[in-house]
Amino acid sequence: MVGLMPQNLSILLLALVLATACSPRGGIPYTMAAEPDYAAQRREMVRTQLAPPARDITDARVLAAMSKVPRHEFVPANLRDEAYADRPLPIGHGQTISQPYIVAFMTEQLRPKLTDKVLEIGTGSGYQAAVLAELVKEVYTIEIIEPLAKRAMTDLTRLGYTNVWVRAGDGYQGWPEAAPFDAIIVTCAPEHVPEPLVNQLKEGGRMIIPVGPIGAQELYLLEKRSGVVLRRAVLPVRFVPMTGQAAR
Repeated sequence: MVGLMPQNLSILLLALVLATACSPRGGIPYTMAAEPDYAAQRREMVRTQLAPPARDITDARVLAAMSKVPRHEFVPANLRDEAYADRPLPIGHGQTISQPYIVAFMTEQLRPKLTDKVLEIGTGSGYQAAVLAELVKEVYTIEIIEPLAKRAMTDLTRLGYTNVWVRAGDGYQGWPEAAPFDAIIVTCAPEHVPEPLVNQLKEGGRMIIPVGPIGAQELYLLEKRSGVVLRRAVLPVRFVPMTGQAAR
């Protein structure tokens, strides 16, 4: 912890205390003895990639979830030694698992609560869904590439996440029968914000979504207030494009 100011150290210590608890509806306990090397790598990831002064993630619950969720379980076996590196990694089918900072940043922007029901568009590896599952009541996640959806469902089940529902399908359309959602997170970039997702966002809800073509994408935070959707750009990003007929 050398080099951290006292207030930042307290954030990290609280995160690690919280990480020893079980998730609200499932997840695996944080057991350093079971996998000491990966546990140490997670702690180092939080210290050097997420928390101040290295970066700006300050939500103790988000830091705790990032300290707990085993990212190495969501990457191909040959990339496990790189699982906690400060970059995205390929997961097959032309898709990637996002950089840890982006996962933490997008999660923090949603201000997740224990009672929330969250929709994720773009399941990918299932890692983002697992992080959310540590923080909210229910996660509904959609992946258009069926083999990825099946693999994510298998991994999430294997790791004990009982509050995540996975569907293979076109995320542009959302999950109407489970709506409305307290929060929506989109991990692939459409050319514009999908209207079905706006309609499925609860009053007072928040959506975090990358928009635009590769090379000119912005991450937007949307908030629905009195039926009006407020939108502001929060970060330039680079995500894989949203696919599916409606996305075009």
